[in-house]
Amino acid sequence: MPEGDTIHKLALFLDEELRDSPIQRIELRPMFGASSGPRRVSRVSSEGKHLYFTFDDGMQLRTHLGMYGSWHRYRPSEPWRKPTRQAAVVIVAEQAVFVCFNAKEVQWLRLRGFERADRAARLGPDLIQDGLDPSEILRRVDSLLDPETLLVDLLLDQRIAAGIGNVYKSEVLFLERQSPLNRRCDLDDATLLALYRRAALLLGENLGGGPRATRANLDGHGHLWVYGRRGLPCLRCGSPVQRGTLGSQPRSTYWCTACQPRS
Repeated sequence: MPEGDTIHKLALFLDEELRDSPIQRIELRPMFGASSGPRRVSRVSSEGKHLYFTFDDGMQLRTHLGMYGSWHRYRPSEPWRKPTRQAAVVIVAEQAVFVCFNAKEVQWLRLRGFERADRAARLGPDLIQDGLDPSEILRRVDSLLDPETLLVDLLLDQRIAAGIGNVYKSEVLFLERQSPLNRRCDLDDATLLALYRRAALLLGENLGGGPRATRANLDGHGHLWVYGRRGLPCLRCGSPVQRGTLGSQPRSTYWCTACQPRS
C-alpha cells in the first residue's frame, strides 16, 4: 500500500533513472487524457502521495497510486508482470520502459498553471520534505475540519499534512494511545500535534531499504504494532487487536481497545 515514504523513494529512483533523459513516447489510458510523443524529463519529484514528472517544455504528469497502484521498470523486450489492461501510464525511454499499473489518478498539468498552483495550495505540508510546522498544522485543522471529525479521518486528510496513509494511521494512533474513535475535540493541541510528530518520525525512519517498520522486530512478531494483526494479541498488553472499517470513507483500522481507550 503506497504511502508518503514509498512515493518519496520511488521519486528518487525515477529521478535518477529519467532526469535529463529523452522519452520516446508516453502512453496514457484514454480516461486519463492524451498520450504524448517525444519529451525530455527535467525532474521527478513527490509531494505527499503524489508523484510528478516535470518535462523541459513546462508540462507535468501527476500520478496518484491510490491503494493498488504500482510502478514497474522493464527492459524493452521484457514481458510485463501484470496485464496490459491494467497499465495507466507507459513511459518508453531509450533503455527501459516504465509502467504505472492501476493508478487511481493521472493528470497532465502546466507547471506554472492555475490548476497546478491550486492543487499545491490545497495539499498540506509534506511531512517528509517540509518537516513539521505546528502552527500551520493547527491552522489547517481549525479552518478545514469540524471539531467532531474522527481521528481516522483527520490523519488521512492530505489537506492537513501530506504523506500519512492507512498503515501509518493505525500505527500512529496505537503508539500515541489514541482510540481511532476519538474526535478532534477530544484532544488538546499538544496531543494533536504529537500524532503528526510521530507520523513525521516514522515516515523519515522508513526512507531506507527493507520493509516498512514501526517497531524493531526483535521477537519474530513482525515490523508493525497493530496493522494487519486482527484477533492476534496486542504486542504491548496481550489483548486481542480489533479491526473495523471506520471513518467518513470507511477504511480498515486496527487498534487495541485496552491500550487505546476512548476519551
